[in-house]
Amino acid sequence: MPETNYQAWEKVIEYASVPLHGTMSRKIRKGVSLQVDEGKIYKDAVLFVSDLFLRVTEDSENGEAINTYYDINRISSIRTYSVKES
Repeated sequence: MPETNYQAWEKVIEYASVPLHGTMSRKIRKGVSLQVDEGKIYKDAVLFVSDLFLRVTEDSENGEAINTYYDINRISSIRTYSVKES
């Protein structure tokens, strides 16, 4: 994947999230949801982006951490949902 595509996904993720203190990960901003490739919509998740993959970590109902990995080269879309400001 061209470097410019990786940089684009990185910017989208930066828009949709805030840095998680003391880590390289980012938490999805309050009031924002994120969807990768028309798949599951994530609301309360932690994101880690590298030049190889996007990792989305969320908590299951029974307290387990669920990590979903997306090949950064195969992501075709990232959709964000947020409250429309008036």
